[in-house]
Amino acid sequence: MTQQLTLRLMHSETHVELILTLVYAKCDRTERIELWDMLYAMASDMTVPWLVGGDFNVIWDEEEKYGGLPVFLIEVDDFRHCINTYNLTDLGFKGSIFTWWNGRSEEDCIFKRLDRCFGNNELQQTFPGLEITHLSKIGSDHCPMLLKCDIETPPIKKSFRFLNFWTKHETFKDVVKENWNVDFSANPFCIFNYKLKKLKQALSTWSRATYGDIFQKIANLEEVVLVHERQFEVNPTQMNRQRLQQVQAEMIKYLALEEEFWRQKSGMLWFKDGDRNTKFFHAQVNGRRKRLKLSRIQNSLGNWIEEDHLIAEEAVKFYKDQFTESAVLNDFDILNHVPSMVDSDQHERLMALPSNEEVKRAIIGLNGDSAGGPDGFTGAFYQTCWEIIKEDVVRMVKAFFCGHQLPKSVTHKNLVLLP
Repeated sequence: MTQQLTLRLMHSETHVELILTLVYAKCDRTERIELWDMLYAMASDMTVPWLVGGDFNVIWDEEEKYGGLPVFLIEVDDFRHCINTYNLTDLGFKGSIFTWWNGRSEEDCIFKRLDRCFGNNELQQTFPGLEITHLSKIGSDHCPMLLKCDIETPPIKKSFRFLNFWTKHETFKDVVKENWNVDFSANPFCIFNYKLKKLKQALSTWSRATYGDIFQKIANLEEVVLVHERQFEVNPTQMNRQRLQQVQAEMIKYLALEEEFWRQKSGMLWFKDGDRNTKFFHAQVNGRRKRLKLSRIQNSLGNWIEEDHLIAEEAVKFYKDQFTESAVLNDFDILNHVPSMVDSDQHERLMALPSNEEVKRAIIGLNGDSAGGPDGFTGAFYQTCWEIIKEDVVRMVKAFFCGHQLPKSVTHKNLVLLP
């Protein structure tokens, strides 16, 4: 008996093609090898969106099982190796983590996650709104899986993200200098916050005018290169050769920008220049988005909530409760029983303001590809523009160490404080 059924589907309106593989794996590890081999053969030639889902009769890790005998790790390793080899990604889920129950109770009760859905990179790009929900177990020991497969997702307002390749452009620092000024006096935190906001708008406008849409630019240049290649083949003159070389050089420049973009976005610090593989970076970014996405949370009453607006309300309530005191302590006698571990000289050094050189060393030590906060400015921005912004950074850091309060209009959402 075969362990999979594969269908080729076509959307009647959008004409989007989709390969759907429905799995019903054997219980025996040896018999499942036939299924893994069959999926491997399909994956090697798969170039369209591919969805693989069903009952795999094996779990991914020990957390996906409750009760019963210990997990047979060789089966888990087989499963992981096969899925990773096929370049498939778990599509996640909403609802209970367990999809199978042996129908027993107390010490004989066993729960497992045996059913799941995987997709390749093409599927996730074509259906960004794809969502899996584990429904209630009714009339079966397995829970049904509901697949919501939208081509379009609701528009999301994208936050600002500083792109490190901007720093290599000859006019970049001129843009920063022109917009790193204010015509009013205020708290150092307000000044720094205002300048960052002003610079965000200026850099966004400058980037659109200077680079445009680099992905669309690459697509256009690929067509232009093909045209010039044909012209040179038909008429190999010096002029046609120069034109071909010019468009090839332009395309190489934008390919390098695309490479840097994906390297920064995927957060792969071990990446080497020249290892261009945007498909691999797409998979890394999509995988990280899946891991970071909140599908459900547990509220203060212990109940699971899944709706986006309820998750947002619960998050706000949680932090309000965290930072709200019902009573203010006025008796600190307990501090008298804490032994002193720092002498007067050490205390003086700890209380001393950081020097300009210490602040600079902290800046140089930042991760150039990572943003220290939601403002989107990476370490590369602070390092590259240090000579322009250093006075404001040092003034703000020293004000912080002097105990100056942060104004209410400036929150952690748009301000990075250096240690």
